[in-house]
Amino acid sequence: MAGSIGHLYISNMRGAAIRSYGLFGETANLPDPLHIETIAARSALHDWELAPHRHARLHQLLLLREGRGTLHLEADRLPLQPMALVNVPAGEVHAFAFEPGTQGHVVTLAEDLLDRLVGPAGDERRALGRGGVYAADAALAALTAQLAAEFDGHAAARLLVLRGLSAVLLGRVARAALDADPPPADSAGSALLRRFEALVDAHLLEHRTVADYARALAVSPTHLSRVVRAATGQPASRLIDARLMREARRQLAYTNLQVTTIAYTLGFTDPAYFSRAFSRIEGLSPRAFRERLTGSRR
Repeated sequence: MAGSIGHLYISNMRGAAIRSYGLFGETANLPDPLHIETIAARSALHDWELAPHRHARLHQLLLLREGRGTLHLEADRLPLQPMALVNVPAGEVHAFAFEPGTQGHVVTLAEDLLDRLVGPAGDERRALGRGGVYAADAALAALTAQLAAEFDGHAAARLLVLRGLSAVLLGRVARAALDADPPPADSAGSALLRRFEALVDAHLLEHRTVADYARALAVSPTHLSRVVRAATGQPASRLIDARLMREARRQLAYTNLQVTTIAYTLGFTDPAYFSRAFSRIEGLSPRAFRERLTGSRR
């Protein structure tokens, strides 16, 4: 198995597009339900820095036990202290820089496993779908160590125990995320919001309107906007725009694609309209956004 994981992190980010890696190849045929290794096992090979990348169908959790570091998660730069718990959902661009000698574990789980253990919807799945950094405690550190020991061992019922420990770990991470950002009090509205968000993610590049999504959800556009505004403080149209511009920022920050190409990739038929929309939402043009990022990295 060691030979199948060497391409998880690549420290050279010169490709034309955001690099997306699979840890085990085809996730449907994983030899184990998860993979776990120490932070040092991979980061020490790259001078303790892991360049920006994302995993299309893999969810990662990191527990930093000793040492410090920095996490770049999408557009955020987050410091990592001892006993930091990091949640990186599938598809989110991330990068790490650690102090030499940092200790902890990285747990990688296939999205297929999350579907079976957590389900495709619900507050827990929505919480796990938000990247972030939370505080771990001694019990969570002990659970991670137990998971690592079980993964490295050959005891009877190993796979069953790994799945059970994975479920507990995901539950603890979801709890930390929900404690930090509780779901809306209206359960019916919360369910509608989750369904709306799932549809937006699935049809983002089709540039559907609020009315289109409301029709698919069998509610009125007014009701949908009211529920979204109550939960997020913004109208439904703003959430759609925000999801699209998040992907635009990813492409501008982590690829060398021309702005025109990015516009077409995101479903815009007119690159000039894309630039105007980006400028209206982000406050600066796509080229200025990229130049600002380039300048901040020098």
